[in-house]
Amino acid sequence: MKSMTGYGRGTAGVGTYTLTVQVSSVNRKSLDLAIRLPAGWESLEAGVGERVRQVACRGRVTVNFELTGGRGGSEPAWDEAEINAALDRLGELAQARGLDFQPTPELLWAVVNSLRRTPELPAAEEALPVVNTVLGEALQAFAAMRAKEGEALLADFSFRLETLRRHTEAVAARAPLVPAAYREQLLQRLRQAELQLDVNDERLLREIALFADRCDVTEELTRLRSHFDQFGALLRAEGEIGRKAEFLLQEIGREVNTIGSKANDLTIARAVIEMKNELERVREQMANVE
Repeated sequence: MKSMTGYGRGTAGVGTYTLTVQVSSVNRKSLDLAIRLPAGWESLEAGVGERVRQVACRGRVTVNFELTGGRGGSEPAWDEAEINAALDRLGELAQARGLDFQPTPELLWAVVNSLRRTPELPAAEEALPVVNTVLGEALQAFAAMRAKEGEALLADFSFRLETLRRHTEAVAARAPLVPAAYREQLLQRLRQAELQLDVNDERLLREIALFADRCDVTEELTRLRSHFDQFGALLRAEGEIGRKAEFLLQEIGREVNTIGSKANDLTIARAVIEMKNELERVREQMANVE
């Protein structure tokens, strides 16, 4: 099991630049890729997307490539001859207008910055080996984080599944007693109403039989146990499980609701409420699973 939330980072030098790749993801029902590449490297997008799809099937995945300044290259940051020529032109312009030209440190700094050289960005094909290495490093960390969070989710799901099973078995133990309890309540009401009715009266027996049929949850319990077994197996399956799990949770919820509407018993009603609470927690967490 893998979480849809993850982060990974890789960095290395490419030319006079430092390349940093960051991969992050949040929840989505399907795979939604956002790849941000430096200008001129757009041709790498298809390959990057293919690499991401090897480790992620769902989620909003953002892959950000960032190039930062030189790594101490030997090439000077500016050309002194070009700076001097610019200052000369400024002096000539001032002289033509009869102005006294005295360069200040502030002016010199402004000229230097305006003429500062930016190291040439490596071509995409030349940078590809480094890109693959750094992207691989980031994706490895990204996948490891998703797997680690998936382990925590698996432990939580396993605990909640066992809780659901316990409540289900409590319902199964209580369900056969419900018709007998109803029979006693019915007889007590008849006595309180001072109605004399034989316990073997056909009308009384028919009413109890109809009630027992209406509140019978045997089929629902059987299906619930089957769904729990499927859900437990799915939690340990490889690959994408989120969509299948959401469907199973929907079916489990349907059976729990049916039991709640049919049981007509306070003890079972309390167990159903607890089961619904657990199911809601599972659904919330399942939104994080790939």
